[in-house]
Amino acid sequence: MGAIQVSAVTKRYGSTLALDRIDLQIERGEFFGLLGPNGAGKTTLISIIAGLVRATSGRVTVMGHDVVDNYRAARLALGVVPQELAFDPFFTVRETLAFQSGYFGLANNGAWIDEVLAHLGLASRANSNMRALSGGMKRRVLVAQALVHKPPVIVLDEPTAGVDVELRQTLWSFIRRLNQEGHTIVLTTHYLEEAQALCQRIAMLRSGTVIALDTTRALLSHIEGVQMTLRVRGTVPPSVLAHRIDDRDGALVLRLGEPGDVGRVLAECQAAGCEIEDLEVGRADLEDVFLQLMAERAESERIPALATA
Repeated sequence: MGAIQVSAVTKRYGSTLALDRIDLQIERGEFFGLLGPNGAGKTTLISIIAGLVRATSGRVTVMGHDVVDNYRAARLALGVVPQELAFDPFFTVRETLAFQSGYFGLANNGAWIDEVLAHLGLASRANSNMRALSGGMKRRVLVAQALVHKPPVIVLDEPTAGVDVELRQTLWSFIRRLNQEGHTIVLTTHYLEEAQALCQRIAMLRSGTVIALDTTRALLSHIEGVQMTLRVRGTVPPSVLAHRIDDRDGALVLRLGEPGDVGRVLAECQAAGCEIEDLEVGRADLEDVFLQLMAERAESERIPALATA
């Protein structure tokens, strides 16, 4: 039995299909990434897993507990860090975590609360009122609340959105440690470099369906060859533009078959009178894979629509 089992889950909001027969199994102790553009259905799926939203059809279990039929055990096994900042303005940080512990029946949880505060850089603000905290500090408290009952499964929904580098480093150091100790981690993020560095497996969603599910290594091998980012002054010859896959901040992103093609592209640019201002060559990263898979899916959705027009 996996940590999270999602079986044929569909969710409709009126005529809108938010999730379409999602099947996922996240293994115990896994660091799993759930990626997709805005509106792909990630937060809806997390809300169903957390028991906050009822699926139209299908079934979800957390550590073997059905999130509907055995919701108490399922919620006890799960800690969720939501996207939105939500807090009670009348309590201190420590009081907030003490109350959260009480919700799970933990009366003597002070030692673990102290440890969580220390690892998230909150120890010095433990007795500060929640209203007095910055946005980044409030997000740290959200993370602490999700961890306060030591859940075996931790879901992080955009945990580093809009926060500083220090919090990211502190958070990921602590989360890595929890994962090494056996906790299952599920991450959604728009920072794809985080997902690439942290996640063992990744599912990519688009329009409520899973369009890719594989190990991070296998997804990265989806794009072969090398990637070249080129910034030039002048008219780029058509032979070079034929390799273009993207434009980023005025630079061309090219996909080449092998490292030896780099010299040929540079020679063609120079022969056309282009002045090369900047150059970067490397392998494809998860962002490149993500963009290509999303583009392929969009194209496959467009073609049937044209056929029935």
